[in-house]
Amino acid sequence: MKFNLIDKDNWKRDPYFRQFMNIVRCSYSMTANIDITNLIKEVKENKIKVYPVLIYMASKIVNSHEEFRTDFNKEGRLGYWESINPCYTVFHKETETFSNIWTEYSSDFKIFYRNYLNDIENFGDIQKYIAKENEEGNTFPVSSIPWTSFTGFNLNIYEEGRYLLPIITFGKYFEQGDKIMLPISLQVHHAVCDGYHGSRFFSEFQELALDYSSWLNY
Repeated sequence: MKFNLIDKDNWKRDPYFRQFMNIVRCSYSMTANIDITNLIKEVKENKIKVYPVLIYMASKIVNSHEEFRTDFNKEGRLGYWESINPCYTVFHKETETFSNIWTEYSSDFKIFYRNYLNDIENFGDIQKYIAKENEEGNTFPVSSIPWTSFTGFNLNIYEEGRYLLPIITFGKYFEQGDKIMLPISLQVHHAVCDGYHGSRFFSEFQELALDYSSWLNY
């Protein structure tokens, strides 16, 4: 878990970071529908679980861009993680509650999928807020609301407004004409991510969905 410190004096984003962290501190959210028609067909035909596929796709994009891995370490120093793992929610129908489980990321889908299945087997039935402990700082939150196809989603975080990592939420996928669409919400801090970076997340997610044959090894 390597954390690279940022030299603010030579950081091209420093003026924007100071603006949106010290002057007008704010985060924002974006929601977009992604065409997963062929991806979901492939996943279901091969009896692959949908949720870890989506988590992997989000993790791959987050790990590809420094702005999504920029964070404060335990000492409060600004930097970025060399790699970052997803921490996702698992729903418990009988109690209508959820648990958090984190899984080690791998750029190889087969390895990540195996890691996910192992974690679900070991921690999926533990009904408490943190089902898998020993979570380190290099995790970002992912969740799913598979009962609703939303057009917008926003989390209101009441703290000092210094949470920098992306927060990703999947909605219920739905039919639109002859396509199957997946709503995704991305919440980020404006100090490290602008609209361009948020838009790139959705663009790359769509590319992964269309070009699934290049990474969906199982």
